[in-house]
Parts: sequence; C-alpha cells; structure tokens
Amino acid sequence: MASTSREVPHSSHWGAFVATAQDGRIVGVEPHPVDPEPSPLIGNVVDAHRHRSRIKQPYVRAGWLSAGPGPDSRRGSDSYVPVSWSKALDLLAGELSRVKESYGNRAIFGGSYGWGSAGRFHHAQSQVHRFLNSIGGYTRSVNNYSNAASEVTLPRILGPAGGHQVFRQGMSWKTIAANTDLIVAFGGVRRSNLAVAPGGLSEHRIGSELSALHNVEVVSISPLADDAASELNARWVPTIPGTDVAIMLAMTWVLVTEGLADRSFVDRYVAGADMVEKYLTGGVAKTPEWAAELSGVPADEIRTLARRMASCRTLVTTSWSLQRIQYGEQSLWAGLTLAAYLGQIGLPGRGFGHGYGSIGDAGKPLSGPLPTLRQGRNEVSDFIPCARIVDMLERPGESGDFNGHRLSYPDTRLIYWVGGNPFHHHQDLQRLTRALAKPDTIVVHEPFWTGMAKHADIVLPATLTIERDDMGAGRGDPYLIAMKQVVPPVGQARDDYDIFGDLASRLGVYQEFTERRDSAAWLRKLYGNWQQSWRRRGHEVPDFDVFWETGNIRLPGLREPDPPLADFVADPDKHPLNTPSGRIEIFSETVAGFGYADCPGHAAWLEPEEWLGSELAQRFPLHLIANQPARKLHSQLDMGAHSMAGKTHGRERVRVHPTDCASRGLSDGDVVRIFNDRGSCLAAVESTVDVRVGVVQLSTGAWYDPSRPDIATCIHGNPNVLTTDRGTSSLAQGCTGQHALVEISRYTGELPAVAAFDPPSFAGCVAERRS
Repeated sequence: MASTSREVPHSSHWGAFVATAQDGRIVGVEPHPVDPEPSPLIGNVVDAHRHRSRIKQPYVRAGWLSAGPGPDSRRGSDSYVPVSWSKALDLLAGELSRVKESYGNRAIFGGSYGWGSAGRFHHAQSQVHRFLNSIGGYTRSVNNYSNAASEVTLPRILGPAGGHQVFRQGMSWKTIAANTDLIVAFGGVRRSNLAVAPGGLSEHRIGSELSALHNVEVVSISPLADDAASELNARWVPTIPGTDVAIMLAMTWVLVTEGLADRSFVDRYVAGADMVEKYLTGGVAKTPEWAAELSGVPADEIRTLARRMASCRTLVTTSWSLQRIQYGEQSLWAGLTLAAYLGQIGLPGRGFGHGYGSIGDAGKPLSGPLPTLRQGRNEVSDFIPCARIVDMLERPGESGDFNGHRLSYPDTRLIYWVGGNPFHHHQDLQRLTRALAKPDTIVVHEPFWTGMAKHADIVLPATLTIERDDMGAGRGDPYLIAMKQVVPPVGQARDDYDIFGDLASRLGVYQEFTERRDSAAWLRKLYGNWQQSWRRRGHEVPDFDVFWETGNIRLPGLREPDPPLADFVADPDKHPLNTPSGRIEIFSETVAGFGYADCPGHAAWLEPEEWLGSELAQRFPLHLIANQPARKLHSQLDMGAHSMAGKTHGRERVRVHPTDCASRGLSDGDVVRIFNDRGSCLAAVESTVDVRVGVVQLSTGAWYDPSRPDIATCIHGNPNVLTTDRGTSSLAQGCTGQHALVEISRYTGELPAVAAFDPPSFAGCVAERRS
C-alpha cells in the first residue's frame, strides 16, 4: 500500500505551525503561513512524538501496588508495574474516595501549571481543577514560579486594577517607538523570551518591533550582555547580580538631592514620599558612591544616567528575572519609586514597564475574551503560594506568612499533578525529593517519563497536543488557530478529559464534570459561547465549521493599550487607585503594619544571603544566573532537535567569562562540575565575554538526571539542584530560583551517559495488595 502524507495546522505556546504526517507519524514541521518571523522552537516537535521517553500505558509504582498508600522514600528509584486502564482507574478512584472520607478534600493537592498546552479546551490546569472541583474541591496554589512577587507587590503599590494595567497590559512596542527617548532596562530585554506566550504567538514580529526602536536609546543594566536583544543596539551596563535595587535607589537619591524630581507629580499622585526620602538621605545615604560599592557600576555612570533620565522621555523597565531572588519584591518597589520621581507615569511610552523581554505578549496589542473552560467552584478554601509546596509537605498543621495572612498548611495525603514538571520549576531538588516521599499517594498524567512521573505512584499516559483536536490563541495574539489532530496517540495514551470522564463516572460525578459532552462537543460549545460574546459586542465571527475548515480566523477587538494609569494621572479624584490612599504608595502603611523584617513598607536595599558581597562568596565565588532557556519552553521537548543542538556532550552549556575560565584552567567544551552545599551538576563550558566576570549562566530546562549521585546530583545540567528553596519574603513567598552562589571545577573522570530520557525499570509481576 502506498504511503500517504498530509499537512495539518497546529499551534503551541511558541507559535503556530503546519505539521506533515505520514503513515501515523509526524515527519516534519513548517511555520504556519500567518507567522512572518517563526520561532525555531517548532523544530523540537518532531522528535517528541515517538521518543523512548513516552509513557505508553498506565503504570503503578511497585512499592505502592504491593504495600498500599503511605509515605515511601523509594519514590524516584522504584520500579513500575504495567496495568490496564480499568485497573489503574479503579485503584485511583478508590484512593480518591479513601482520602476524601478519611481526611477531607483539603488533603488533596491539585498541582498543575498552565504551560501544558496552548489549547483552550485541553488545558491541563483547567481540566484537573474542574475535575477536582466536581468531587468537592482541593487545596490549590496561587501565583506562579515566574512572577509571584510581582503579582503580590504591584497591587500593594498601585491597587489591584493599577497593578493589572502595569502587569498584564503595559504599552505596545509601537507606542514606545513613537513616544520614548530612553529606555533604562533593569534586567534587559531578552529576545529569546519574546518568542513564547501563554496560548501561543501565531504572528511573531519580534525583529520588526524591536528594530522600530532604532531612534530610542536603550541602556541594559544586567550581568549578561545578551539580556538586551541585538536589534536594540543597547549600551550594556554590567552589574553585580542582585544589586539593581541599590542602583535604582541611588538614581532616586540623585533626583531628590539635585532638584531633578518632578515635585508636582510626587505631591499630587504619590503617597509616602516623606518616608522614602528619609530612608534615601538618612543614616547611610543611598548615594551613587554607596551603590557603586555594591553593584560594581561606577558612581559617575549612575549619576549621569539619572540626570539623563530626568531630561528626556524615559521608560524604566524591570524584567521578571529581578523579582525571582531573595527580597525580589524590592525591585518592583524601587523601580516604581524611581519612575514616580521622574514624573512620567501615565504618559505614552514613558513611566514604568514590567515584563518587557520576559514574555512574548508584553508589548503586544490587547485582545478581548478568548474561549475558556469553566473550572467550577472549589469548596476548599485552603491554598499555598505556588513555590511553597515543599513547606506544605514538610510542615503539615503548621502555618506560614503570606501577604498579611497566616496560612495553615494542610496534611496533604494525595497530590494530583496534571501539566507541568516541578523538577523543572522548583528549587533545591534534593529537598523536593525528600518532601515527595511524605504523601500517601502521588498521581500524574504525563506524556513523558519526566522527573515528576518517576516520583509518582499512579502514572497515566496523556496525549500530546498533536494527538488531539483543540483551538489555540494567546493574549494579544491576532489569530485563533485550529489545532487539528496530526497523528494518533502513541500506545494507550488518552486525553486528560477522557481520563477524568472515566474517573468521574466511577465517583458518581459524570454529569457534573462532562455535562454529557465529548471533546468535540466541548470545542463547539466553547467556540459558540465565545462567538456569541463577540456578536453582543457588535463583531461578526464565523461559525465553528467555517473556522475549522479554514484553519484560523483573525480575532476581533485587538486594540492598542492605553498607558498604564493614564486615567488616574488625567484625573486622580475621578479615577483614584484602589489603594488605601488612592495614590501610588511608594510607602505602604499596610505592608509596614505587617511587621515583616524581610519586606518593609517601601523600597529598601536588603542584603541577600547569596551574592558576591556575602561571606558565602569566599567559599563559592561565582554567581550563577539560572535563567530561561533559549532553545525550548521551560523543559518541554528537551529531547527535540533544536534543544539538543544547544548541548555539548549531551548536556547543558554553562557560560563562563574567559577570566574565570583561565583562573580555573578551563576551555570551551570542557565538562565541569558546578557545586555548592545544596548539590551539584555537570555542564559543558562555553567561554564568552557576554557574562560579567564572576558570573556564570546556566539556563533551566535540562531534564533532571540523578542517575549517578556518586558524580553529581544531576549529570544533565539542571541548575535547580543548586538554587535555594526559600520565598522572596514573607509578603509574596515567590520563587528565588534565578540566583545562587557556586564554584566550578573541571570534571576529569569518565563521562557518564545521560539517562534523563530513559524510562524507569519495569517489574513484570508484583504481588498486589488489592484485587
């Protein structure tokens, strides 16, 4: 029989594409016709489909199957027993019922992350939360690993609506190009991050958007030269990591003491200036000389730049990376304080921006509503900050601070994880491994044998997006893309929705969860609801069949966002901020009243425990930056060709300054052991002047490989074996995984083979505790 091939449109968080399928296999991908500047990340898709790391049928961990639920330190090293779908779902339904009846729904933790799929229906986070809500609820997490400090801090300074305008709306690159003389970018504007956005970017225009800023002066303040996209022709100010707040405070000191501050703006729109100025000028004055000692940036350069900012149309931006450190809240507070004293907030192209260069939808037009699956009502009120899962597992019944509240940690008996891999996102992976030994049961839906799947008790094989129908669109993206099924599922993989539907039937909530619709009916339902919402707004949207046949439609209602806080600045009496004072609170009496020693009520320099000025740097003299990878989204499809092309000797590359290489006798391509008191990993050296002396950079995303603990905690190059699992502060409890102090040395032994993508061992027959 002759082979047949067909081309199918699909989409992902990193862009739309057209896949070629032949005889049930995906054999190629090409950019979607609507994308003028496609991301090379689409090249990772082909290799994933039938990779050896795919989970092809349900499995149960041997120790759990023989001994039943309970804490078990063998998670992560135990073998797995293949079982039928019927057997796996019966066991899982029984365990969910046991936990509910014995401990209540708060003992179930619903873990997920929003990056599992760009699809509007097969969105892993929505699916698992909808299911768990249908059986009575679950303990949830709030915020995320990327920007938790931002999500908590901005509403304290600007109010919820004002914080949303800065965080989720911002200004477009088009507005900035037309109205800005100077961008001072703390943390830079990193190009690789601009290719990715939740729900996808079907129309990338990164190069043209940034090139349009050719008349804008850009200053990038960062330890990494390439934190500024090449199109910006930015001036690089290499700074000691973690000292951005000191520079911002010193710039504000210059504005205040040299009469350059916009006093009329401060007096009318700002609350707390007296407290801030007392801090700036009293005690140890926050002068450029003071900041120079901390940051390594010359005092004259800080002073000159502050004066330049006051003389022209200036936009101050901070990247998300700045708040992923200890005391990360302070970068938000200090940046907004600096912008307030410049007095340009609320004006086109000026003021304060957050997230430019951190994610692809920053700087894009605003879109209207998108098709969305309702998750239902959660009857459990308990929650934890996203990055505090280990605290929850280690401290049941204890409490912790968060945003002015005391949270009680539940006694978690069952973790249900769908979408996401905490062995990518979380820090101090040895501590995470110990904590995952504590619950009675861990359940995972996964297409691949990731680190989390290898620590689960019940492992259910889930489909990839290319193995099902869906529709995708992101915030500010101009197209809704038909994500048509490209290839059949591998093995016995099933959609999350179908898995939950069968579980719901066993638990007596089939009607509540499914509303008696299959996936195809749900797609039509979500599209129809969305279509009607736009028709009520006066926009005509084609019927579903037209959309599906065409493969994409241009979204209605795209608009240029107004400058954040424009209404407030135009009339603060008519449009006050939703803060206690109604103004920008560069000092918050509310936050000060919480009494947090690690987060006062205004921007402050708080010395991190790990930075190049600390005592710990005597033992670990290199500052590691663990930023987002350029060749994949998080750890997704790490086995893909584009991702693998960025590795050396099969493992991640660590970038090191030639001076630091020379002092350690290192050359390009050498495999080194990177270590501190928390762990170690192997990586291959890339010598470059694009990192500051004393700084090394190792991106996240390598699949965790602890297969040779005699050599390193991870032999593949996962930096989260090195990063610390502490909250940003008692206010936000965000992730601090961007920074760590380390040392490196050449690895001289026989290079171990990477086993990150290998399945675990399988047991053919285990005595089962239950029939």
